[in-house]
Amino acid sequence: MPGTGSRPITILVCALGGEGGGVLSQWLFDTALACGHSAQSTSIPGVAQRTGATTYYLEVHPEPDAALGGRRPVFSLNPVPGAIDLLVSSELLETVRQIGLGMASAERTTVISSSSRALTVAEKMQPGDGRVGDAALLATLQRHARAAEVFDMSALARETGTVISAVLLGAIAASGVLPFAREAYEATIRRSGRGVDASLAGFARAYERVAASRRQRAQAEQALQAVTAAAGAKACDGAPALPAAVRDAFPAAVHDVLALGHARLVDYQDARYAALYVQRLARVLDAERAGDPGAALGHATTRETARWLALWMAFDDIVRVAHLKLRAARAQRVRAEVGARDDELVKVYDHFKPGVPEFAALLPQPLAERLLAWDARRRAQGRAPWALPLKVGTHTVLGALALRTVAALKGQRRRGSRFALEQSLIERWLAAVERGAREHAALGHELAQCGRLIKGYGSTNERGKENLLHIVDHLATRPVPPAERAAAVRAAREAALADEGGRALDRALVAHGAPPRPPKPQPVRFYRRRPQT
Repeated sequence: MPGTGSRPITILVCALGGEGGGVLSQWLFDTALACGHSAQSTSIPGVAQRTGATTYYLEVHPEPDAALGGRRPVFSLNPVPGAIDLLVSSELLETVRQIGLGMASAERTTVISSSSRALTVAEKMQPGDGRVGDAALLATLQRHARAAEVFDMSALARETGTVISAVLLGAIAASGVLPFAREAYEATIRRSGRGVDASLAGFARAYERVAASRRQRAQAEQALQAVTAAAGAKACDGAPALPAAVRDAFPAAVHDVLALGHARLVDYQDARYAALYVQRLARVLDAERAGDPGAALGHATTRETARWLALWMAFDDIVRVAHLKLRAARAQRVRAEVGARDDELVKVYDHFKPGVPEFAALLPQPLAERLLAWDARRRAQGRAPWALPLKVGTHTVLGALALRTVAALKGQRRRGSRFALEQSLIERWLAAVERGAREHAALGHELAQCGRLIKGYGSTNERGKENLLHIVDHLATRPVPPAERAAAVRAAREAALADEGGRALDRALVAHGAPPRPPKPQPVRFYRRRPQT
């Protein structure tokens, strides 16, 4: 056990806002005192939510006070890098951040961490997929820990109706780092007096899991790898079955993505819309087979097209937003996030701010053009775009009926101006993918991956479509060898995903012989100066 002899056992607890890090550190402190051991606890406040964490530092003497012969231990107020015996964290990236600060040591530190993630602001801001891969984080953790216990503690807390601090305490108790019996920790929870039964349930589940892991310490590395593999497999569990005719028409390498895309579009619109998705994908498959008859790329072009085509065809609009807000799964998730019991009421208020583009999207083209022109004139005069701020109590009958009314406009979507526009842009992209796939396998694959540029809503979505079409129009058809065009498309796509402002994309376009994107006019707004008083 680390921290034997006269050296204190050092513990660093890291938790995000609202996760009970202070409660956990107090439980540890109280348990030590109740067992007759000297201890000290300090904290370093962080900032709210995912932009930071609050850390708590504890030192516990490994021997009871009765064995010290009247001597009193001396504790430190601050953690020392490389001198931590137990690193406890409620979120995987926060764990690795502390490792990056040098807190963990492969010779000394036991790490107890939840594998759950709360995305950082930097991860959310990326135009592409900005998430840090769990596999890389776990590999870093394993390299810098003497021993590690990593599993989804947030999910376990939800299952038992408690908070993650109780689950973390159970994992700490079973780790054997601290010289206290299980009953001592449970007694501390009972003395806290709030949510005792649920906390004890979460504690017990985590304790049993870590205790079983310790019995199989020789297989710890394989167990961690299994956690990662299970996380990836979980995303594919329950994938909807494809109609037999559709499945037989496509290679097995495409089936999983195709099944998810087909189900998404049935839910988004109807079976006829999903059939259009299949027809479009079949055209790409035919083109890929013509350009790559031996399937050297493993039908990668069709697979990538299946992924991004489904997302583009299911573009976000006010109908989709209303539909998602009404789902029972969303209500269950909200109740779980706030920790509401079955006998408690939860009020949910949703804030919306639809503007002219959202209303025009559901109108026929002539009416939509008139409405958009009116708003354009307002903006040209330096006025803000028109919008209608709304606060809807989704928990109320009237609020739910309002959202239900909007969600019922799914049939109107087909007759709206945006639906026609999106379909025409989709066809332009697909035509380029087909031409590229027939001519050169790599070119088709790169053009298919350009579907990644279409994401988000509002200006982000518009910018992505403009970037994609500029790449298609100016790089995919240049009079150079197809392999050179494929490299140019890849470079431009990666530049667009790396730089939201578009400067990197413009540089990549010029470097490969294409013109930069034309500048967009921006109205200049003047504000009346307030009189001096």
